[in-house]
Amino acid sequence: MHTYDYDLFTIGGGSGGVRASRFAAQYGARVALAESGPLGGTCVNAGCIPKKLMSYAAHYHEDFAEAKGFGWQTGEPHFNWATLVAHKDREISRLNGIYAQILTNAKVHTIHGHAQIIDAHTIAVNGKTYTAHHILIATGGHPTRPDLPGSELGITSDDFFHLPALPAHAVVKGGGYIAVELASILNGLGCKVSLVQRGAQILRNMDSDLGHFLISEMRKKGVDMVLDSKILSISKDGEKKKVELSDGRTLDSDCVLFATGRQPNTRGLGLENVGIQVRENGAIIVNEHFATNVDNIYAIGDVIDRVALTPVALAEGMVVAANLFQHGKRLMSYDNIATAVFSHPNVATVGLTEARAREKHAHVKIFKSEFKALKHTLSGSDERCLMKMIVDADTDRVLGIHMVGPDAGEVIQGFAVAMQCGVTKAQVDATIGVHPTLAEEFVTMRTPVM
Repeated sequence: MHTYDYDLFTIGGGSGGVRASRFAAQYGARVALAESGPLGGTCVNAGCIPKKLMSYAAHYHEDFAEAKGFGWQTGEPHFNWATLVAHKDREISRLNGIYAQILTNAKVHTIHGHAQIIDAHTIAVNGKTYTAHHILIATGGHPTRPDLPGSELGITSDDFFHLPALPAHAVVKGGGYIAVELASILNGLGCKVSLVQRGAQILRNMDSDLGHFLISEMRKKGVDMVLDSKILSISKDGEKKKVELSDGRTLDSDCVLFATGRQPNTRGLGLENVGIQVRENGAIIVNEHFATNVDNIYAIGDVIDRVALTPVALAEGMVVAANLFQHGKRLMSYDNIATAVFSHPNVATVGLTEARAREKHAHVKIFKSEFKALKHTLSGSDERCLMKMIVDADTDRVLGIHMVGPDAGEVIQGFAVAMQCGVTKAQVDATIGVHPTLAEEFVTMRTPVM
């Protein structure tokens, strides 16, 4: 006889929650999942998917311009924001339906509504209570809004995907991956963009060469990179927003977009009812098995604020499902996680930064190449690529691979597999390149830089 209504009750229908629920059900568990918003979480609704679709759209203006160098004669292109948003929304709706079907096919009971933990085995949704042996929290995160005068006049990344019209001039606050991605999209679609970053560097968590190189490339494309400056206040001037900067400048903008970080969604979950421990930013504290300090309650994904990437949440969800319902002993490895930034140009990275490599290893070699891609010898573009490899000089093992350039994510994905297998520089050197490609540059770099 079952003691509880379910073996697993998942709170959150994003990538991690859906994956954990689906696999747990396939392992024979009785599973329910509660989600108050559309299925798919941040990635599907206000993150990876719509962002990449809009990034594709923003690249076309360059394609039209560069085609002339290859003999194409094109008319004056025109962009329609409403058409892009409508088509994007249609695709997101389709994906929402696919997520719902995945749960239905796995026989997961989906409940639409806000869930709150009542005790270690009881959850309330829409005034009804459910009991479960295990509870999994996978509620994701939300964008933060800075504390400054007039911040209510700005929007966050969530709002960006539903703007009623393309602004003529946008000010983007931030220097992380979301800021540079959305700034690149707006710029590519024809918007004048000023990116305001409080420091001298962007993409600070990545290898420093990537951020410095991207600053130069974004400036070439017309983005006003305002570094070492802060937004002091925002005020309204008719239909415009006046943005006062710490460097003395005032920017007149149609839109101020905040991309200054995200926080875990833990408010209103009832964590205090069971005493779940959280960090200052609200992130749930878990151990290596994703268990909280309360027996039978687990958490994964952005809500634990470890590595906020969709594939990481998916992997964490599979670990929890296997360990709970397959008697598994799996642990999650966060080593060599590849990631891409869909700025213009793209950035991708796997492994250690140069700074981190020098901290951990006595002797390192750096291989680096900067060049113009073959395409741009005719296109007329002055865009350049950067490729960098970091090697442990004592063992010859490759420690990190980094790139700025077209389709960087596609290139680095393959090298991420090699990194996972412990590839050495000698093995990379022995690999015959695919010619002519950008990726072959990684297998032809022979001389370390000083």
